[in-house]
Amino acid sequence: MNIDWAALGTVFGVSLVATVALVGLFTLGIVGLSKQPEPAAQGGSTGGPAGGSLVLARAGAYVCFGLCAAAVAYGIYLIVA
Repeated sequence: MNIDWAALGTVFGVSLVATVALVGLFTLGIVGLSKQPEPAAQGGSTGGPAGGSLVLARAGAYVCFGLCAAAVAYGIYLIVA
């Protein structure tokens, strides 16, 4: 039995990078959806996220989730094809 260690290392490295990238994208999506405006009655300052930045954060979150779904779909395509 002959093991190609270089190929095994390459597969490990690519898998590690892809996993970290997908988890990072998903985390950014969760953070983007968790942004909430601070109520002024509870001492919310004007330095917090404004209405426009909330829309931008939500749109960015949806983009991150879309990229995650595309990466998963591509992985399934590679496995099935």
